[in-house]
Amino acid sequence: MMNEQENNIQDENLASVNPISEESTDQSEETTEERLQQELANANDKYTRLFAEFDNYKKRTSKERVDLIQSASKDVLAKLLPILDDFDRALAAMETAQDIESVKQGVDLVNQKFRKILANEGLKEMENLIGEPFDAEYQEAITAIPAPSEELKNKVIDVVEKGYFLNDKVIRFAKVVIGQ
Repeated sequence: MMNEQENNIQDENLASVNPISEESTDQSEETTEERLQQELANANDKYTRLFAEFDNYKKRTSKERVDLIQSASKDVLAKLLPILDDFDRALAAMETAQDIESVKQGVDLVNQKFRKILANEGLKEMENLIGEPFDAEYQEAITAIPAPSEELKNKVIDVVEKGYFLNDKVIRFAKVVIGQ
């Protein structure tokens, strides 16, 4: 009987020890789980804020880009208005002009003024293309004709439409005829 009583006492002692150790393990697991959930919530909050901030940045830079483009075109157009006035005066003078030479000089002056403003804005014409080798990076071949001489094969024979650079970038390819 004594053994039974001792076993019962030992079982009670173990039972009393085990619940405490299980509770402490449960509490440490809960605190770890709670801590991880808190870290996850913080990370999600940071992510949401960062995403919103980036979205606002994209919208702001897009709006600034549109504003810059609009203001840039406004500046260029304001510079071109005096030339438009000069053309209006030239057209009016052509209607009543007796001396055609003075009209030619006036139109030539307006043309020079117009080209100077465009050059100041960074526009540059592709020059001296005839006789040069065809370059697909700057030219568009609209047709190929038999070359008048052997030296003009695969070279530009005629320029149908001039090409232009804007600050060293092609904004319009030259349309050319090449020799075959």
